[in-house]
Formats: sequence, structure tokens, C-alpha cells
Amino acid sequence: MVMIGLQGTTRQITINAMIDSGATEDFIDNGFCSKYNIRTTQAKTIREVYLAGGRPRTIGPITHTAKVPMDIGTHTEFAIFQVAKLPNHEVILGMPWLKQHSPRIDWGKGKITVESERCTTWCLKESPTVSAIPEDEAREENLKVEFSVAQSKKDQQVKVKKLDPQAKILTRGSAQAAGPDLYANECKTIQARGQEVVQTGISITPPRGTYSRIAPRSGMAVTHQLAVNAGVMDSDYTGEIKAVLDNMGNQDYQGKNGDGIEQLMTEKIVESDCYEVRTLKKTNRGQQGFGSTGTSKAQICEISARAFGKFYRRPDTTTGILKYSKKEGRISLESVNISTELAIKSGKYQKQRKLEELVP
Repeated sequence: MVMIGLQGTTRQITINAMIDSGATEDFIDNGFCSKYNIRTTQAKTIREVYLAGGRPRTIGPITHTAKVPMDIGTHTEFAIFQVAKLPNHEVILGMPWLKQHSPRIDWGKGKITVESERCTTWCLKESPTVSAIPEDEAREENLKVEFSVAQSKKDQQVKVKKLDPQAKILTRGSAQAAGPDLYANECKTIQARGQEVVQTGISITPPRGTYSRIAPRSGMAVTHQLAVNAGVMDSDYTGEIKAVLDNMGNQDYQGKNGDGIEQLMTEKIVESDCYEVRTLKKTNRGQQGFGSTGTSKAQICEISARAFGKFYRRPDTTTGILKYSKKEGRISLESVNISTELAIKSGKYQKQRKLEELVP
């Protein structure tokens, strides 16, 4: 057997392939293709694979093929495989591959050399020799690869425990939904403009390096004006998930057992430590907080009363009177003047009136 690299749609897979001069085709296992997202194509004709005695083999029928970038050492090519149900191997390089490349096999040293004219012209980058691997050792390595991939996938799953046998487990609304839906495990009424805590009857453990966050479902927000509060769940919390639902509408919400009430999001985090320092790095923003971004600075200049009288009459300007309070340390808009008469009426010594009352 020989180690090869196959390029799936998302990443490269390293696996050991069997070189078999008794195989009439180059084969790849259909389950292997599905697991590693290797793209397959419908075959033009469906055909059986037969034993020497004429009986169909259980690996058929052949309904699909796979054209895959394949590396063997520095030997690179596009290999065309027949997709079959292989019982013992993931990939078999049969007579089509052997005829194309005419490899020289040193059985004593366990070396495979591919140096045909086709290979030296199209396939090779550097050395044409790779080492063969004993079948038992190769199959053991393949099992390790399969196990590590399966274990890695399992480690990324959310573990769910039912605290109530009648509780409904998490399900995804669609194949590519950002997170699965959580379901209520009780009937509860949330009064208009009120808030309630709703039980789900389950607890979870998220993957390592992540935390869980409860997010609102768009349908509940639009139809029933329900929002979700207190959505963060630490990864070491193993108690029941409870949803804090806020009814922002004007009608009571009649919640039923089994209703999809929210989504569970799994998000990566950086588990960093905190330590005290005397100073922080200076930035352009500094201590400017709420409302400090997305605004432009106002340009304020002092002008004479005559200049002001000319300026506010321009049709393309809106003139305002600003009042500065030294005691409060802030500037406020006292009034917006539409004309000289309005400016006088809304002046400092006149009775305070709303802007809507001043505008004709």
C-alpha cells in the first residue's frame, strides 16, 4: 500500500491506498467520499462489477465517478475513480492507474518508482520514488485517521441532557440554520409589557473553547413582539436552560408547551486572564463613550448681530440659538429660529414655548 493525498472540497485528506493489479478499475469508497466531501458525478451508464466466475460483486453497481486531485509523494495528478462500496479499503489503484504510470516496484525494499514518460512530463515535481507501506500497518493508520476525524467532529457537538422525559430536544429549523431551536417545557402566559422565565427541561455542555448564547427567533419577535434577555450561558453551567422572555407588545402572549421560543447559538471565546495595570494604551477615542461615534463636530463661531440677521435669512440654512451653561459645563439648543419675529418671541426674557407652537 502507498500513502496518497486526496483533495476534498474543504481540505486535503491523507490516506493509504491499495495498489492492486487484479482490480479492473480504480475505486474509491462511497462512504469515504461522503465523509470527506469528495465531489462525485453521476456515471453515464450504470454497470456491475463482476468476479472472475461471472458473478456480480457486492461493491457494485457503479453509479458515480469521482475526479479528485491526488498526490503520491511529489507525483501529482487528477485521478478518476469508480465510486463503490469497498469493504476493506478506502482507495484502490487498479489496472487503469498502473497502465497509465507503469510504476517500478521494488518488493524487497518496499519502494515504488513512477518515472514513465507521462509521469516525468506531467505528474512529477521532484523525486519519482515513494515508500510502500505494509498492508496491516497501512490499515491501522487509516483507522487512526478515521477515528481522529470522528472524534474531532464529536468534540464539536453540543451535549444535551433531558431533565424531563417530556422535554423536546434541540432541532434545527433548516440545514444551515445558525443555531438549533429551543422549546418551552411548560405553558406560561407573558402579560403585555411583562417578563417571564420559561423552562426548557434540558441542560447542555457546549464544546470546549465555546459558550452558549440564547438568541431571539425572528418569527417570535415579529409575530408576538417577544425579546430575549439574559442570553449568555457559561460553558461550566450544567443546570436547566431557562429563557427570560420579554413581551414588548400590547397583548398577552399565551405560551404553550413545545413552542419554539428561541435559538441556541454556540460561539467561540478566548478564555483570557485579567490583571491590573497602572495605565492603558492611549487611543484617539480616549474616554469618549456613549454617542461619541457616528457624529460630527459642530463648528461654532462668534458673529455680530448684523451678520446674524443676514445669515438666518438665507433659504439654505437653519439658524439655531445655543445656550452655554458654565455651571453645568454644557451647550444646549435653546431654540431654532425661523424668522426674526420668532427669535424675539422665543428669546431669553419671554415665556418658554414649544418649537411646534412657534412654527407657522
